[in-house]
Amino acid sequence: MGEKTSAHPGAAGRAVTAAQPSSIRNVVLVGHSGSGKTTLVEALALASGAVNRAGRVEDGGCLSDYDEIEHRQQRSVQLSLVPVEFNGIKINVLDTPGYADFVGELRAGLRAADAALFIVSAADGVDGATRMVWEECAAVGMPRALVVTHLDAARADFDEMTAICQRVFGGDDPDAVLPLYLPLHGEEQPDGHTPVAGLIGLLSQRVFDYTSGARVEREPDPEHLPLIEEARNRLIEGIIAESEDETLMDRYLGGEDLDIKTLIEDLEKAVARGVFHPVLAAAPAHEGGTQGLGTIELLELITGGFPTPEEREIPAVTTPQGAPRPPLTCDPDGPLAAEVVKTSSDAYVGRLSLIRIFSGTLRPDATVHVSGHGMEDRGHEDHDVDERIGALSSPFGKHQRPLTEALAGDIACVAKLSRAETGDTVSAKDDPLLMEPWLMPDPLLPVAIQAHSKHDEDKLSQGLSRLVAEDPTMKLEQNQDTGQVVLWCLGEAHVDVALERLRTRYGVAVDAVPHRVSLRETFGGKATARGRHVKQSGGHGQYAICEIEVEPLPGGSGIEFVDKVVGGAVPRQFIPSVEKGVRAQAAKGVATGYPLVDIRITLHDGKAHSVDSSDAAFQTAGALALREAATQVRIHLLEPVAELQVMVGDEYVGPVMSDLSGRRGRVVGTEQAGFGRTLVRAEVPEIEIGRYAVDLRSLSHGTGRFGRTYVRHEPMPPQIATKIQEQEENKG
Repeated sequence: MGEKTSAHPGAAGRAVTAAQPSSIRNVVLVGHSGSGKTTLVEALALASGAVNRAGRVEDGGCLSDYDEIEHRQQRSVQLSLVPVEFNGIKINVLDTPGYADFVGELRAGLRAADAALFIVSAADGVDGATRMVWEECAAVGMPRALVVTHLDAARADFDEMTAICQRVFGGDDPDAVLPLYLPLHGEEQPDGHTPVAGLIGLLSQRVFDYTSGARVEREPDPEHLPLIEEARNRLIEGIIAESEDETLMDRYLGGEDLDIKTLIEDLEKAVARGVFHPVLAAAPAHEGGTQGLGTIELLELITGGFPTPEEREIPAVTTPQGAPRPPLTCDPDGPLAAEVVKTSSDAYVGRLSLIRIFSGTLRPDATVHVSGHGMEDRGHEDHDVDERIGALSSPFGKHQRPLTEALAGDIACVAKLSRAETGDTVSAKDDPLLMEPWLMPDPLLPVAIQAHSKHDEDKLSQGLSRLVAEDPTMKLEQNQDTGQVVLWCLGEAHVDVALERLRTRYGVAVDAVPHRVSLRETFGGKATARGRHVKQSGGHGQYAICEIEVEPLPGGSGIEFVDKVVGGAVPRQFIPSVEKGVRAQAAKGVATGYPLVDIRITLHDGKAHSVDSSDAAFQTAGALALREAATQVRIHLLEPVAELQVMVGDEYVGPVMSDLSGRRGRVVGTEQAGFGRTLVRAEVPEIEIGRYAVDLRSLSHGTGRFGRTYVRHEPMPPQIATKIQEQEENKG
């Protein structure tokens, strides 16, 4: 790492393959939108020889941002895989979107990877969301390194950026976050700017010059070594502190000149264990060049320091029925256990499943078991089916390169798994397994949609089901109370992409309409009424009269029906008919069309006819009586109240609590939730939090998270209820 100089170019047009898991590295790129992740993927592919500049110009677009929506929005919106080869090692580079709305794609990338590269821009610094992902990776011991980009930006300072990374990511041990190289600046330009032209290795004390567009190694200039002495000593001490060789520190303090090879080996071990996090610099190659600044050094770190799939623990597995199974190892000859980390559709081959193989070997045309469980709350039914897979391929930009097999530790695309959804487990037909699911964020931004035309309505259901199958961070709801079709998403950009995919991929145009919450009606006091349904039009007539009393009950009581008829005024066989009629009317509401709840209806009198009375007549009379009673008293609207659990940094607690109060919320408690973070619990009417997913992100600069749980329905303030009632009357 830092000493090798040759790259093994991958042949353009053929899939990069690996003969064993030890020859694979799976790395995910993490960073905020605009930090340079996608540009870095291009630079790594170019530097490794996986693609040449002329070929990229012909192909157009970006290797990882190849979707038409990404072209239009000028940002990544989905997980993409770009395999490259370096020094005989296959590197699966997983590029993830940096925008918060697409964090589901990031989570999938983290699941598929064994190590993470955090990309930070010297121009923009480190945002809170990136810090939170770092903490998640630290919690599971995932190896991490940092790459500083945009070093040519105005006021960019590598030393300052490294110090920021040490404060933000180093925690109690800032010496676990240290640079391996320092940038060297070239000649001053006419505009006064001094570009970064190369790097000097702190361990090797060699200069790697990139001014020609390719890396050239040379001896340092005399003035270089004194400038790096302090940083070099700190790096050596940082490596020794994390070394498993306890004698190394004593030898160093005793004045021994430690062997560079030993230090590099200890550095690589510390990186693979996730206890040391190198900082590197990178930039794309300049016009006509093939190797961007720091790209070879980064490829050396990935192949030498990041763990093989064999070194990472495999997620726990059970049978589809939940029975425990022994832990698996990354063995190509072991039982097949793989997971769908992304689902997409292709115009030519249909559904494509991006799959990480954890154990066993996947081959084309094999029959496999597809198992998906635990996602019913998001519109995904549990399923266990056997399917025959189609072609096996390795994605490279928008192209698919054929594979003859994909072994344990690798990532590949499988065609024509028609039932497979993101998050599903793929296993052997005769030995079905279910993998422990990864953590997915809850979609908390609702958007109500309706088909744009009758033609779209015919295709809407199928289009939505396919859309949700591709994206587990999206939830489809058919709201029985409001009659609306609701897509729950992570944010506005997520909504935009979902609706555009519906239109362009599935040919379904939809319109967004105002989202309605599930209100309820109840009586504001006692009322009595008579329901009279008497008709005579030749032959058998209709005759039913019932008299009822309606009174409000405590919240959550539902509908209570009481029979107090005496003397047979209403024949016994028709009393259930009255109850059926009032319950049916209550379900439809009596004022605004929302269900009527929390009342006691007492039937105390009525009349019947020996010939013309019937079940239907008394149902109608019961409904009429309830509607008449509703005209005698004020009908209150009840609104759903949710408990919000809002997690924010301590500095945002005040603004968050103030904002919740402005939403008619009641803060019910706060508690510390780790260093520098607070959990705020509040009860807030659901009608006030429709856009809270967007508003909290703005309020907390992208660092806030929240969950919501339905608590109860409670009376809506009269002025708001009146406005809603007027809206319903105008609709009618």
